[in-house]
Amino acid sequence: MGVDLGNLVVKKEISLSFLKGRTIGIDAFNTLYQFLSNIRGADGSLLTDSKGRVTSHLSGLLYRTANLVENEIRPVFIFDGEPSKLKERTREERNRIRTDAEEKFKEALKDGLIEDAKKYAKQAVRLNKEMIEESKELLQLMGLPIVQAPSEGEAQAALMAANKKIYACASQDYDALLFGAPLLVRNLTISGKRKLPGRDVYIDVVPELISLEETLRCLSIDRRKLVWVAIMIGTDFNQKIEGIGPKRALELVKKYPSFEEILKNLGKDIDFDYKEVEEIFLEPKQSDSFTIEFSEPDSEGIKNFLCNERNFSEERVLKAIEKLQKLQCKGGSQARLDSWFG
Repeated sequence: MGVDLGNLVVKKEISLSFLKGRTIGIDAFNTLYQFLSNIRGADGSLLTDSKGRVTSHLSGLLYRTANLVENEIRPVFIFDGEPSKLKERTREERNRIRTDAEEKFKEALKDGLIEDAKKYAKQAVRLNKEMIEESKELLQLMGLPIVQAPSEGEAQAALMAANKKIYACASQDYDALLFGAPLLVRNLTISGKRKLPGRDVYIDVVPELISLEETLRCLSIDRRKLVWVAIMIGTDFNQKIEGIGPKRALELVKKYPSFEEILKNLGKDIDFDYKEVEEIFLEPKQSDSFTIEFSEPDSEGIKNFLCNERNFSEERVLKAIEKLQKLQCKGGSQARLDSWFG
């Protein structure tokens, strides 16, 4: 879920054409969760094959990634590694919420409350090991690079972006900025029309580009203090400090030179070591051992994996493969590093 910094960061709406020729590091777990949440049947149920295996994540990977490639965007998928022990409480809480949502989803379907069912279905999303391995296998068949992070995928993406191996990190969460990613792209794989929950209203969802440097300049703080803001409003590694929102947190980090003084002023006790959380973001686990190599998609392999084994439409799959082949035909280029306002 990440940190809610949406009201503080500086965003710029962009088109897919803005990213043409650029290599983008996609937060794989975050993206797979989005596919599982959004790609569903009319009653909110996940897409499945004839054997009952979930296919929503594979559908998103193929068709939406093929659209990126058609726009000459070069996607690199970065997978999470071993999570921090500090994340355990967050994971337990999320599992509790998902289990509760699963029960409410079943009840809503039984009662014929389709809109309620769809709402609870999105809250019940689970990504398991089998789905992760299937996703990696499909990406390899598609000829797209996979990078395995030692821990948080966004931390690995931040290093790759800082070393100019990729142009930006793509994720719905803002954590990549805390890890030091110079640029973050949101809404990359979910752009288009989206129906508002519980309402017969559709909105346009467009990609957004967020610059860490520009955000810090506009907020008049440094990255360490942005991390302090995140700690106060809650991260995946700690619970929020009650009564503190983004604006109040920003005021506090500007007023006081240390986190200890902030806590002293608030007169609040916290049940975690803020220094441990700070270290996760400022000194994250990252690896220089990765390669970014694009290859020709394995057309027969993709068809067998999706059409023969999982009942995908061969006509749609072939169209997606044609889009993927354009990546090699065009040759592509390494990330352009011009101004984010360019």
